[in-house]
Amino acid sequence: MNINATLVLQAIVFAILVWFTMKFVWPPITKALDERAQKIADGLAAADKAKADLADMNKKVEAELSTSRNEAAARMADADRRAQAMVEEAKARATEEGNKIIAAAQAEAQQQVVRAREELREQVAALAVKGAEQILRKEVNAGVHAELLNRLKAEL
Repeated sequence: MNINATLVLQAIVFAILVWFTMKFVWPPITKALDERAQKIADGLAAADKAKADLADMNKKVEAELSTSRNEAAARMADADRRAQAMVEEAKARATEEGNKIIAAAQAEAQQQVVRAREELREQVAALAVKGAEQILRKEVNAGVHAELLNRLKAEL
């Protein structure tokens, strides 16, 4: 065979191959490549959207955390104020109770002093009567001299 005929025949076969490839092979390949490019673009868009959403959520979380911190600080300050008020109230009540106890103790001591004075007066009166008996060497009648003894008790 002739080289020219072989070249022409090969050119015709190559043209048929190019036509067959362009008609049946190339469209599914380009379609697959376009679908793949679309999937990649969609994935990148979704990733960008997810990053934006993540940034928004992080801002919201930070805002909520700062709000929570502020509320917690306010609650702690309120609790401290309440505790301080309770301590002050307890101190006031304790002081009041202490004053009541002191007043009651002073009243009790005053009553005991009065009782002791009365007993001491009675004892002094009895000693005075005994002393007078011994001086007079005779027994003094307590019934007769009751008024005298009461006056002596009052003077003491």
